[in-house]
Amino acid sequence: MSPKEIHPNPYRLLPSVDEALRSPAVAAWCAELGGELVAGFLAEELDAWRTEIRSGTLTTEALQTRLAADSLGRAIGRRVAQERGRGVQRAINATGVVLHTGLGRSPVHPEVAAAMAKAAEGYCVLEVDRFSGERNQRDDRLSTLLQRLLGCEAAIAVNNNAAAAFLTMHTFANGREAIVSRGELVEIGGSFRVPDVMRAAGVRLVEVGATNRTRRADYERAIGPDTGLLMKVHSSNFKMVGFIEEVPMQELAELGREREVPTAFDLGSGRIEAPGAAELSMLGGETLVRDAVASGLEVVSFSGDKLLGGPQAGILVGATDRIAAMRANPLYRATRLDKTALAGLEATLGLLLSGRGDEIPARRMLLAEAATLKEAAETLAKGLNALDEINAEVCAGESEPGSGSAPGEYLPTHVVRVTSEKRTVDEMAAELRAGDPPLFTRIHEGALMLDPRTLLPGEGDEVLSAFGDLQ
Repeated sequence: MSPKEIHPNPYRLLPSVDEALRSPAVAAWCAELGGELVAGFLAEELDAWRTEIRSGTLTTEALQTRLAADSLGRAIGRRVAQERGRGVQRAINATGVVLHTGLGRSPVHPEVAAAMAKAAEGYCVLEVDRFSGERNQRDDRLSTLLQRLLGCEAAIAVNNNAAAAFLTMHTFANGREAIVSRGELVEIGGSFRVPDVMRAAGVRLVEVGATNRTRRADYERAIGPDTGLLMKVHSSNFKMVGFIEEVPMQELAELGREREVPTAFDLGSGRIEAPGAAELSMLGGETLVRDAVASGLEVVSFSGDKLLGGPQAGILVGATDRIAAMRANPLYRATRLDKTALAGLEATLGLLLSGRGDEIPARRMLLAEAATLKEAAETLAKGLNALDEINAEVCAGESEPGSGSAPGEYLPTHVVRVTSEKRTVDEMAAELRAGDPPLFTRIHEGALMLDPRTLLPGEGDEVLSAFGDLQ
């Protein structure tokens, strides 16, 4: 954008939006993003310059210098870059939080991603039996795989575990009461509170026990003619220790059978162990889905994109009649999974059933040994120290399972501590997030921390490239 002839009135120097749009670079951005959007960027930027002129902070000479340096074009270029980088984008997770909600929780196995893409890019067998030609249910295959893996009688899936909990409450206790321990009235991310969800589902909450201690007798006294559900809820994001007591799953299931009241467990994270896969013993006392099913509880729900390591979903497993009742609820149709998520879940379960569970990225990250991570950290630090003005050192640290899974449990790791001689830690973090792909780190005690636990294969080189771009 060429500057106009110097004029004592700085406003006369400003190009019009139409004039600016004729610049070759701006014209290319218009072709990519649309002329209206880019014209809006130009108008906003020019309005900001007019404000500076009115305040006296932008003189005629300074404005002429800006125009000569094509500052307007560069400003629009920055806005275009930000526009390109918004929305769902691939990112590199070097935070050490395996199931990072902000970064999409669990990355799926390459074969799972391929199955999802294949289902999305064309027609697929969804609600028809290809061998008989008869109409069927879209998650029939999913139910079969979950029966084999967990020993349940039946299963369905909806779009997330919050929807699974809502569907459970609405199916069995809409217009009635649901009994929950006070110690399990949790709030997780996004202000998801169990009492609020129950209210939205048309359920009257009956709290029993104390925050730290709830006994079977508390449930027994609360059961009445309007009781529609006995429910347990996973203590996501927190952990109680000390003088505590809760009703075991088996006892709650037994009580439900005795009093003919449906029972459910919102298990949340969904720890699954499968033949041929190493146990996720580092997660401490995280309840196994199979154990919850075996306890006799009639409905167990958990997330697909947490410890299972698949795509986002709320999976409901349990007794045939209870699962059938939820399938018959119109809310099931409103929240059921699409073909891509179903394809991803089926492929994930296939890996677990075929003895390849340890290939699932989230499990592989959780199972990574500190010694192996130290070697990866040392390789990363060596590459970073070869860059100008970057200082990197390896030190011991802790990773987190994340997303409310195994609260209070940390995984020993080795991290790379990075500082810069010319940038603050906040400046480095911001520039790395703005890169392509964006790189997310964590900040601790005045330094950037890079945890190799959450890097996927090949991403170490990309981390080095991202820091190289800072030079």
